[in-house]
Amino acid sequence: IGEARVALFKPTTYMNESGRALGKLLNFFKVEPDHLFVFHDELDLAPGKVRVKLGGGSAGHNGLKSVTAHIGADYWRVRMGIGHPGDKDLVHGYVLSDFSKAEAPWLEKLVDAVGDASGLLLSGVENDFMTRVALLAPPPARPAKPGNKQKSEEEQKNGI
Repeated sequence: IGEARVALFKPTTYMNESGRALGKLLNFFKVEPDHLFVFHDELDLAPGKVRVKLGGGSAGHNGLKSVTAHIGADYWRVRMGIGHPGDKDLVHGYVLSDFSKAEAPWLEKLVDAVGDASGLLLSGVENDFMTRVALLAPPPARPAKPGNKQKSEEEQKNGI
């Protein structure tokens, strides 16, 4: 990308074992962790939002726990929002399920935008990367949460 030599890897291990593969990869190519960008799903960000940071915790993400255990915490994280299902008991199934067909349009735009803007990451201008991605692929409008319907004036007056 540009003048930078870049390699993309997707470990064939389960997500919660991905750190083992990345550790071997970094060792083989003699790459320091702070030259690694890990792209991952993020429950705590709205669908389509993207945030970048160096280092930090796992936020309960088993893949990040594995990566940190094998290479330390000083790698770049590109957090890609998938939203939260609303109930912690639903999280496991939510993160393991495929995206729906209805989500495909914004997801495809997001993946394309991340690819198009990736040179900014390599240039060390993470904020410009996030801005560019947001301009190329604005996050989808948030649907109303289930059970969170608007109350009529009568319901509001009567405390219903």
